[in-house]
Amino acid sequence: MVVGKAAVLALALVLLPASVLAAEPAPASHAFVYGSNPAVGGYFEHDGVKLYYEVYGQGPPLLLIHGNGANIWSMKHQIAYFSQHYQVIAMDSRDHGRSGDAKDALTFEAMTDDQAALLDHLHTGPVLVLGWSDGAIEALLLAIRHPDRVTKIAAMAANLDPEGLAPQFAKLYGSSRKADPAHIPTRAERVDALDRDEPHIKPEALEAITAPVLVLAADHDAIADDHTLEIYHHLPNSQLAIFPDATHMIPVDDPDRFNATVDRFFRTPFVKKDRVMDLLKSLQRMRQEYLADQAAAK
Repeated sequence: MVVGKAAVLALALVLLPASVLAAEPAPASHAFVYGSNPAVGGYFEHDGVKLYYEVYGQGPPLLLIHGNGANIWSMKHQIAYFSQHYQVIAMDSRDHGRSGDAKDALTFEAMTDDQAALLDHLHTGPVLVLGWSDGAIEALLLAIRHPDRVTKIAAMAANLDPEGLAPQFAKLYGSSRKADPAHIPTRAERVDALDRDEPHIKPEALEAITAPVLVLAADHDAIADDHTLEIYHHLPNSQLAIFPDATHMIPVDDPDRFNATVDRFFRTPFVKKDRVMDLLKSLQRMRQEYLADQAAAK
């Protein structure tokens, strides 16, 4: 089994060491720091874990889900953009940020159920969901485990199993570590182990998702290209966007391009395309435009 994204993201992602995330964020130019804003923050408890969340803006509810080892702050560009027109909801996952640690093994399923519990706690009804990296895995699982909670999903750089990493990253980081039964793992080790050992989602499980899904990745992503395509092809109502000249980090490297792509998907009514029929319709429309231009030129 290849190493999980946690080790990869120590170099390549916004994901900071747990020791840093547990500390107070550095001062920002404005009056608050995302992920450390008591004016809009709160706690609730689910499954014995105290979970921290923040809510910004007004409009259709939009749930943001951060990646492995990160926290609310890591999606600050998305919060700032989407809170202008949406009610943005973001939570530190269990074993992350200001949220408490799980008593049992850290799993994507438990983290996903925390997200559903947050929506219940806030009485949101069904929501739009944007997940990045591990957050994209949770977004897909949310649609599988709690389909009534979601309306549309944007999943940036998800993987269905630990082998979904691009070959360059798999070769760089080698095999999974062997656990010492006597060792009590730290928070950082638990988070790292999550991506080393999970997820294990069968591609066929995606076929149960009826909500429209925008599958996102970069052309130089940490996720293997064919793995992203496998996800896309198993989703019955899906669209695909591959960002050119970009990496796994596009949400922070080029937030304008990333956010605009996601926003357009959320705002545009979903219409499932037919490869043949929609092509023929476009050809017919192009022919009519050509004939009209020729007639106008006479």
